[in-house]
Amino acid sequence: MILLIALAVLFVALANGANDNFKGVATLHGSGTLGYRRALAWATLTTLAGSLAAMLAAGGLVQRFSGKGLVADAVAADHAFLLGVAAAAALTVLLATRLGFPVSTTHALLGALVGAGLVMGGPRQLSYATLGRSFVAPLLFSPVVSLLLAASVYRALRSARRALGVGEQTCVCIGGAEELASYVPGAGTVRLASGIAVAVDQLDRCERRYAGRVFGFDAQGALDRLHLLAAGAVGFARGLNDTPKIVALLIAARALDVPAGSAVVAAAMAAGGLLFARRVARTMAFGITGMNHGQGFSANLVTATIVTLASPLGLPVSTTHVACGALFGIGLVNGEARGKTIAEIVAAWVTTLPIAALLGAGAASFVR
Repeated sequence: MILLIALAVLFVALANGANDNFKGVATLHGSGTLGYRRALAWATLTTLAGSLAAMLAAGGLVQRFSGKGLVADAVAADHAFLLGVAAAAALTVLLATRLGFPVSTTHALLGALVGAGLVMGGPRQLSYATLGRSFVAPLLFSPVVSLLLAASVYRALRSARRALGVGEQTCVCIGGAEELASYVPGAGTVRLASGIAVAVDQLDRCERRYAGRVFGFDAQGALDRLHLLAAGAVGFARGLNDTPKIVALLIAARALDVPAGSAVVAAAMAAGGLLFARRVARTMAFGITGMNHGQGFSANLVTATIVTLASPLGLPVSTTHVACGALFGIGLVNGEARGKTIAEIVAAWVTTLPIAALLGAGAASFVR
């Protein structure tokens, strides 16, 4: 039974990597800062670092997602319960990944814990106070906080950019021959009578960029570097927050200790992202909202801050919900929010927990 639990937990980690690894770098890809492969490599590296750091900084999450405190200790130690939770969470996240929906592994684990707990211990053995206070409240409020913060941070940074005299370039991109009535050799731009700088480039490189200098540094180059660091911080925070939630099942089953379990889960998460991230990556990078470099940086800055602060406190926030909430906020500010995709994502969020609960109940009933 312990071997089956370990295999099921590895599938949870694999599914988590496939669905979550790209979320930190979605803004890098969506804003045109990095291509898919380079963005994925950066996400994998930073998530691995966060997963290893979780050995030291996220013990509270290991305790919460072992089931102790939510269900009776005897139930939390039952191998049938643990196998049911792992199998249900893995199936839920793998299904969503196949459909291209960015869902929460945290929600899937919580739903599976509740469903399997109801079957193994009955309704009276479930601590509803713990469920509401320690799980549901952080999961509900974190995306709202993220949305509001991302919108506010982007507005503040936009005002600062304008105050410093940094403007946006207008790029005319063509797919065929380039013909300009007036062109200054070596300059790469044409200045219209209105004073707008028009840069000519190939169609696949058309993007909004910033022109100007801040404290002697090229504005666009500085922003690209800050954006890269912010995306890396999201990957690190995600590894820090998600790894202990999955490792908790291995610890409860006494399959591995924290260091070994964290290393195995980190490797499986990395493999899942490298092999199966493309569908969710497309949704996150291009499906929620159009964005430029500054908007992508703002979203990642907020996401990294919230998730990093939550992990040492043992708060089970969802990196998915926080990251998507930040993108929703950016979409509201720039007017490019794509309502159909956002509605589909929210619907997937709403159904994740009950689907995982049903699967958890079914799996626990089957193996008990």
